[in-house]
Formats: sequence, C-alpha cells, structure tokens
Amino acid sequence: MLGTRRTRGLLALVLLLTLSGCTGVFGGVSDTDLDETPPEGDYEWDAEADVHVTIHENTTFEGVYRADGEELELYRRDGFGGRNPLSVSAVRYQYPNGTVINGTTLAQRGGVEESREAVTIRFPEGDVEGDKVAFTAGSSAKRFALPTFVEGDYEILLPPGRRASLPIFGSVSPAADQLSAPDADDRVHATVSEVTSDSVIAQFYMPRDLQILAVVLSVAGVVTAGGVAYYLRKIRDLRAQREEMGLDVDTDDDDFGRDPPPGM
Repeated sequence: MLGTRRTRGLLALVLLLTLSGCTGVFGGVSDTDLDETPPEGDYEWDAEADVHVTIHENTTFEGVYRADGEELELYRRDGFGGRNPLSVSAVRYQYPNGTVINGTTLAQRGGVEESREAVTIRFPEGDVEGDKVAFTAGSSAKRFALPTFVEGDYEILLPPGRRASLPIFGSVSPAADQLSAPDADDRVHATVSEVTSDSVIAQFYMPRDLQILAVVLSVAGVVTAGGVAYYLRKIRDLRAQREEMGLDVDTDDDDFGRDPPPGM
C-alpha cells in the first residue's frame, strides 16, 4: 500500500514538472554539449552576413547569428503548429570587442535554458551592438530548414559536392540573390539579402544523383517501349488469327444468295 502511494506521488510530481515546462525533466543543455568543439574548430565570426550557415556532410550545420535583442530562441516547428527545442551543442558567444566565451561561461553570465518549446540563449550584456552567438545543430542529408530567428542577410554554404541550381531537385528559399561557383572545397555559397520570411530553406543534390536518375529513367523508358511493342505485336497476331478463322470477315447479303427485300 505504501509503495503504491509513493508511486502515485512520484507520477504526480513528474506530471506537475512536465506541465510547468521544468528544464530538469527535459535535461536541458549539458555542459558537455555547451562546450563541445565546433565541427571545424571555430566559427565564421568574420562573416559579413547577419546569419552565416555552414552545412556539413554529416547532417549537421553551424550557425553564426548576429545577436538581435537580449535573447535568442532556438526551435523547430512540428507538423501541428507547435514548437520543439532545437538540439544544440558547441555554443559560443562573441562580445563586440571580439572576445569569445564558451557555452558554460555564457550560461553563467547570461543564460542557456531549455523548455518544452525552445532553447533560450540570454546574452551577457543584454541588447548591445556587434555581438554574435554561434551553435551547432542537426540537419538532414539533402535539406536544411529553420525558422528565421534573425532577419537580415544570409549566407549559406552547402556541403561539399552539393548543388542547388536545378529547380525541383535543389533550390534556396527565399530565392538566392547569388549561387557562387564551387570554391576550393567544392562548396557553393548561397547569398540571400534582407530575409524577412518565416523560414529559410536550402534543398540540394549531388550531380551524380541526376546521372543515376537519368539512367533509371532511360532503362524505364526502354522497358516501357519494349512492353508496348510486345503487346502491339500480340494484338496484331490475335487479329490475324481471328481473320483466319473468319471471325472478323465482313459479309454482304448477296454472299448468301438472298435478294433484297421488296422495295429495296
């Protein structure tokens, strides 16, 4: 009986914490994740765009955002109109004078909190000019999509060997002002000016994917043409057989020695 009461009490406590959005239930962002090393060792702090995104082959991306206001909420939208916290790591903050602090120091001086809907980063000095925040998060193999956390100019680096110049297979939304030629690392740079839309999306492909698709379509075309030719031949053979059996031969009344009815 006592065990049952304890179980009920624990369940009630968990339910209460969950409904209140307590970060302890969701685990928050651990110190290990906050201080993790960025995939390329450091972030593109010198980028001129308000937001600089580098997408990697391992389905992660790095984002460097101009700090706008006193805090930044990071989340992804679900399919029901709600929001889910963005799973971030390697968080860094750059002061206007260029000094960079790691995630745990940022959490102490400002704040990094996770709720049911978002990860909220509070900046140490509030709303100041020239500070930036950077983080790493997960993406997908052929598509990057996030809400527009900060409005302004965007620069997006596609993964090496990827392209976004062929509609249906690859595109940037809002439409890119420019898609650069591949750089020394075989990356394409997409620049988008004055983004004010609800989200930013980059869909990309590998040129070899199009080659494979072309081969598949060619094979499918040959198979389809062969199948059509086969059935047409079968139809002709069947028609010839019916004619040989006299099933499709037209006959006139005179063939049966009949005179037309009177008056005809």
